[in-house]
Amino acid sequence: MPFLQSNSLPLALGPLPIRTHLNIPNPCRLRIYQAPRILCAATRKRTGKQRYPSEKKKLKQKHKDTLREVENKFEGIWRLSKLAVPVQDDPGKDFTGVSDGLLREIAKAIKFPVASMLPAEAFSVIRKSFDARKILKEPKFVYTVDMDVSKLVDLEPRTQDFISDLTLRVGLIDHITQGRVTGDLISIIRHARKGEEVQASSGSGDHDNGSSNGSSGDRPRIAVVGGGPSGLFASLVLAELGADVTLMERGQPVEQRGRDIGALVVRRILESESNFCFGEGGAGTWSDGKLVTRIGRNSDSVLAAMKTLVHFGAPNNILVDGKPHLGTDRLVPLLRHFRQHLLELGVSVRFGTRVDDLIVENNCVVGVELSDSRNQLPPERFRCDAVVLAVGHSARDIYQMLLSHNVDLVPKDFAVGFRIEHPQVLINNIQYSSLATEVQSGRGKVPVADYKVAGVVSTENGDISSNSVPSERSCYSFCMCPGGQVVLTSTNPKELCINGMSFSRRASKWANAALVVNVSKQDFETLSFHGPLAGVEFQREFERRAALMGEQDFVVPVQRVTDFLDNKLSGTSLPSSSYRLGVKEANLHELFPSHITQALKRSISMFNQELPGFISEEALLHGVETRTSSPVQIPRGDVSYESLSLKGLYPVGEGAGYAGGIVSAAVDGMQAGFAVAKNFCLFPEDMDLVLGKAERAGFVKY
Repeated sequence: MPFLQSNSLPLALGPLPIRTHLNIPNPCRLRIYQAPRILCAATRKRTGKQRYPSEKKKLKQKHKDTLREVENKFEGIWRLSKLAVPVQDDPGKDFTGVSDGLLREIAKAIKFPVASMLPAEAFSVIRKSFDARKILKEPKFVYTVDMDVSKLVDLEPRTQDFISDLTLRVGLIDHITQGRVTGDLISIIRHARKGEEVQASSGSGDHDNGSSNGSSGDRPRIAVVGGGPSGLFASLVLAELGADVTLMERGQPVEQRGRDIGALVVRRILESESNFCFGEGGAGTWSDGKLVTRIGRNSDSVLAAMKTLVHFGAPNNILVDGKPHLGTDRLVPLLRHFRQHLLELGVSVRFGTRVDDLIVENNCVVGVELSDSRNQLPPERFRCDAVVLAVGHSARDIYQMLLSHNVDLVPKDFAVGFRIEHPQVLINNIQYSSLATEVQSGRGKVPVADYKVAGVVSTENGDISSNSVPSERSCYSFCMCPGGQVVLTSTNPKELCINGMSFSRRASKWANAALVVNVSKQDFETLSFHGPLAGVEFQREFERRAALMGEQDFVVPVQRVTDFLDNKLSGTSLPSSSYRLGVKEANLHELFPSHITQALKRSISMFNQELPGFISEEALLHGVETRTSSPVQIPRGDVSYESLSLKGLYPVGEGAGYAGGIVSAAVDGMQAGFAVAKNFCLFPEDMDLVLGKAERAGFVKY
């Protein structure tokens, strides 16, 4: 039967054979693929006919190896992927329901002739993203949808035969035996603990109020140092599992932190302990609030973290959006709600409290030495059973303090470069062409345009002054902030470093991103920086140079992209900048060593091939971006999360070298919280089993 348009009359279904009952005694069986995860380092993957024969053979073998049987086509969930809805047929970026346009694409996927008869209630949107690549005939919204076949056949019996004929298509149509269910972290833990209490009471009759190690007076006392995502999530897990938690943050709560940042922007007053880096929520609070992650978007841990953010006030669409973000304006109230919940759990939250030293006895941490970060209270010794060290990558004094206790610190590669800024209208036009008018300062039908570019550049042919540095470097854009602004992230008035931020609507007239190349131990050594903190000194060197080039007072040295490529100063008026503390034209060739400068120049030329118009008279480079990630890693146990060189210390998050962004930091803190809880017998099950309970608990089905 030919496929009918969605506006066809329902009578067209009249002659279709319909079974007389829905309970199918003889389940249909088929072989089914479980789509493998394919990783590719290139910005564009070879697909279809472009694949090499060896790649095709390998992919075919992977598919064969993952064959499994489905007991019944009419049980479980069918997942439909890559459903592309043209922009004109979609309600827009802020709509996450099932539209008529999406129903038409679903009907095509399952070969059902009349889309208008499909009940929207049988479908759930799992992912929605916007694809405006030039290789497409037209921009489209791309969906992943779960189809509940039991509900579908119940609401529209005439779909039964089409489900019977449904065949698997790798990457497009998949079958899930059980619908994926999960909940926020609080629900997961409380459900797991409730199950334990029931089991304990039925076994022995004893009931210890949820704590497995006795009365409340026996609860382990845990100090969590740092109020960023990893510290907050570690505190949440430990408090929910019954530990006595004290959360210590050297900075201020978001209310006061906002006032301190305002004083910095308006009056150039830098509070060394309350700024864009330090304070409640960590460096991610005054940022773009990106929630994208490379650690597995659909993993139990990531889903639990995301739904916990929703529990505390994040919009539900972050669970669906292909590139979720919050923006500072949404992060601030979310953090207040998070703090209030911790207080209700009995967590002692101490702001303006800096950890100056560890108290160590017999190679084990037994406490911390504290001071008031604003020097209003005398020093204090705080005794505890363990320290969760969740400081960010800018707490350089902590690294020095750890070295004094012979804690192992391993230098880690990171990236340095500039922050490049374009007019947002230009990026919209590059990415969307004629559709750029639909952006409408973040209120339009399509998202504000962003970009992500990466590649490898060579620095041969005389560019390298020393044979000890690499001849090839990775280069990439980082932390792209559409509709955002460039902000100061210095914690020392003699050093100058910058980052980007934006609000939820991304409505400013500028787009900025870090443009960086990787650096490693060899680069540190060319400047005679050695030892565990060589990367920190490398960062400081260029932050000090940038401050001098801007002539201090937080003025940022800048240069047109075209002038940077030509190694000259034009002397003409500069494009406007979003940076509010002032900019000064400077030759940025004088900032980095020549081999890094040449790599940056070549990366700009490469990115212009990917994004024609990227090199523009309106594009402005700002110096300097150095804190893309932590310059050190603190070795720890894979399962215990405990430092390998000092007992009782649990290094977590971005500052410890195990995360890079809000979500990965939150997940690392969450997992560390479970590990610490297990070490203190607060919860005997493995972390994976605890999170796995979400799949069986049925909290939220999507």
